[in-house]
Amino acid sequence: MNKMAVDESAQTATTFKELGLDERVLKALAENKFEKPFPIQEATIPLIMQGNDVIGQAHTGTGKTAAFALPLLTKIRNNSNRSVQALVLVPTRELAMQVTNEFMKFSKHMQIWTVSIYGGQSFGLQAGLMKRGAQIVVATPGRLIDHMERGTVRLDAVKFVVLDEADRMLDMGFIEDIEFILSKIGRSGSKDRQTLLFSATMSQDILRLAKGHMREGSIREIRLNKQEVALDNIDQSYLVVNEQQKFGQLVDIIRAHKEQQQQQAIVFAATKRRADKLAVNLKSSGFRVSAIHGDLSQKERDHVMNRFRKGADNVLVATDIAARGIDVPAVGQVINYDVPNEPETYFHRIGRTARAGAGGKAISLVTPDRFGEFSRILKQTKLPINRLNEAKGIEVPAMHGGYSRQQRGSQSYGRNKNRNRRDSGKRPWR
Repeated sequence: MNKMAVDESAQTATTFKELGLDERVLKALAENKFEKPFPIQEATIPLIMQGNDVIGQAHTGTGKTAAFALPLLTKIRNNSNRSVQALVLVPTRELAMQVTNEFMKFSKHMQIWTVSIYGGQSFGLQAGLMKRGAQIVVATPGRLIDHMERGTVRLDAVKFVVLDEADRMLDMGFIEDIEFILSKIGRSGSKDRQTLLFSATMSQDILRLAKGHMREGSIREIRLNKQEVALDNIDQSYLVVNEQQKFGQLVDIIRAHKEQQQQQAIVFAATKRRADKLAVNLKSSGFRVSAIHGDLSQKERDHVMNRFRKGADNVLVATDIAARGIDVPAVGQVINYDVPNEPETYFHRIGRTARAGAGGKAISLVTPDRFGEFSRILKQTKLPINRLNEAKGIEVPAMHGGYSRQQRGSQSYGRNKNRNRRDSGKRPWR
C-alpha cells in the first residue's frame, strides 16, 4: 500500500482548475466562493481522477466531502437511464443529508441526480425517487439493505464506492452490513470498482476493511501529518470547576460569547437525559435552545436542525452520535459541558466550529473526577489549551486523593471513565 503524508499546514498554490475537474463543477465551485482546495482535496483528488483506490485520513471541517464528490462528479457519465454509478455509505441520517446537499450544490450545472436513503423518511418516497433514477446514492447501511432486499435499489452498474466516516460506521456496528453491501455491488465484484475510504482515525480494523475490498496495487493512502487537523483556528481553553458550578459557568460563557459575536454555540452533553435537562434549564435562563439526540424522531430532528441552521435557536445541546455530520458555518463556539471519554471524540466535537477556515472557540468544563480523561487530551494535543481559572478568578477545586496543585495537571482521575456511554451503546437508527 503506497502511503503519502501531507503537510496540511503548508499553503497550497494549486487551484481547482489545475486538478482537472469538469468545467461545470468548476463553475459551481466559483459560484459558491470556493477558491483553493484544502490539503486533503489537493492530495486525494488527483489520485481519484487517476482511478486509484484511496484511503484518506481527514477530520471534520477539512473539506473531505468535496475531496471525493468533486472527482466523482467529473468521472460519472450522464447516462440516459440514470442507473446508479456511485454509492456513498455514511453512518447517520444527518451526514447522508449533508453529503447529498454537497453533491447537489456541486452538480447544479450537470444532469446528474443524487438521492439520499436513510431511516426515518418514507420508504415509499425513497423508492419513488429511485424509480425515476439517480446516478449517485448516499445511504446509511441499514436502510440501503432494506431497499436492496425489496428490489427498489439496483447496484449492478456501480463503479464508485465511498465509505465516509468509516471509523464511526465501525463504532456503530455497521461492519457486517458494509461487508454485505460491498459483496453485492457490481457484476464483476471489486475488479473494476474504484473504492474510496475516508476516516478520522486509521485503526487496524479500518485498514483491514479497506484492503479486503480494494484492488491490490492500486491503493493510495493519504494521512495528514498533524493529529488535530484544522484545529489551529480554534481558541481552546478549559475551566476546572465542581459539578454544582458547571451550569452557572455555562450560562456565563454563552452569554459573554453572544454579547461579543452574534454566533451560535453547540453544547455537548454525555447522555440524552442530560441534554434534555440542559436545554430546559438554558431556556429558563433566556436562551433560544433545542436538544438533539437519538431518542428524537426523524421529523423532530429535522425540525431542530432547521431551526438551528436558520438561526431561530442560538444554542444546540447535543450528544456525540446525534451531532455527527452537523455542519453549520455560523457555529462560533463549542462547549464541552461533559468531558468526553476519548481524545478523538474531543477533536471531533471541537471541529464543529472553525468550519472551512473560519475561527472559533472551544471551552471544556472539567470536574475533578473527569480530569483524568481531560489530561489525556492535554497530552495528545500539540496546540495550547489554556486554563481559565486564573483569568476568571476561580479557585481550582481539590482533586480526588488530596493531590497538590502542582500535581493536578499530570495525574489521572479516571474512576468514572465508563459511566456515560448510554448514547453509544445501542445500535443506531436505520
